[in-house]
Amino acid sequence: MKQLLGVALGILTAIGGFVDIGDLVTNAVVGSRFGLSLVWVVVVGVVGICVFASMSGRVAAVSGRATFEIIRERLGPRAAGANLVASFFINLLTLTAEVGGIALALHLVSSVEPRLWIPVAALAVWLVLWRVKFDVMENVAGLMGLLLVGFAVALFLLGPDWGELLRQAVPPSPPATEHVASYWYYAVALFGAAMTPYEVFFFSSGAVEERWTAKDLVQNRMNVLIGFPLGGLLSVAIAACGAVVLLPAGIEVSSLSQIVLPVALAGGKILLALVILGIVAATFGAALETALSGGYTLAQYLGWSWGKFRRPARAARFHLTMIVALLLAVGILMTSVDPIRVTEMSVVFSAVALPLTYIPILVVANDPEYMGEHVNGRVMNALGMVYLVVVVVAAVAAIPLMIATGAGS
Repeated sequence: MKQLLGVALGILTAIGGFVDIGDLVTNAVVGSRFGLSLVWVVVVGVVGICVFASMSGRVAAVSGRATFEIIRERLGPRAAGANLVASFFINLLTLTAEVGGIALALHLVSSVEPRLWIPVAALAVWLVLWRVKFDVMENVAGLMGLLLVGFAVALFLLGPDWGELLRQAVPPSPPATEHVASYWYYAVALFGAAMTPYEVFFFSSGAVEERWTAKDLVQNRMNVLIGFPLGGLLSVAIAACGAVVLLPAGIEVSSLSQIVLPVALAGGKILLALVILGIVAATFGAALETALSGGYTLAQYLGWSWGKFRRPARAARFHLTMIVALLLAVGILMTSVDPIRVTEMSVVFSAVALPLTYIPILVVANDPEYMGEHVNGRVMNALGMVYLVVVVVAAVAAIPLMIATGAGS
């Protein structure tokens, strides 16, 4: 039972990584424009994040220290500083979008202007970060986010032509109505969303919060092999709903209400209410995750006291970092910027920053000084090297594709 509850860390990380507000929209956009022809990217992304999250969690369990803390020590302040700047910027963009996503989800329920919900959402996130214990936070947010399984239920209730969905997915190729460059732009965006840097830093720091040791390596594998694939399956379900309902109707997704349209058509008000509750929980969990990741990385780089296992007074600068980040997010959102657009940009910039994150993790996971007998094996190193090539290609291609396609438009 303890191990099953421990899987909530992986679930929370997966929900925040795969099914935040930007991924809800991106997967719905992809489904409504490309059908399931990009589902292979989700599979590639799930395998990749499993590989590096497993390394990151193992580093924390064996060494008793967070991965980012060791990266600074092992590679020096300059290399770690480049990683810090990139990851902190992406965290802030994503946190902005998540707070906005909470407001958009609450707007669906109440019809109250989203900007009125923004400060309420940020205050609620801060109160949880300030007062709620880490294990309670991860269990409630992660498990409530599982209500997004309503998208999978809706897909079955819609009774789609499964053969047609399979033909869209295999072999993968862009539809005749879409430009090849747009197809690859969204492929890079989906890959960047799946392997967003903050996921591994949150996962590693969460392992320290829960005081994992080498005895918890089995739990590390359970978190990785259950949580992240689950997030990937939810992403595919969202895209498939878009392919079944929105693609034939020619509806281009531009709002949260269009994303849940297939759910409303398939399951009525009850299923819709459950999915909206899942969206609130998922975006709230992602906001907690990104806020914590920003605090973790900055505190670990600068050597500050950090962690929710410490009282706020004993980790004051760690908590202050998260407060400042939330205030910046609110300030950005109150300018009427579209939170969905912010997140779409953040996943592309995430792709640019991927090499800065994953190369150091591979180095540390192979260092016997920190890992002892638990260094990477041949299979893990082979997978790591293959994915380093993929992330470098994605990083190089991201900005040119964004410019060439006008951000996929």
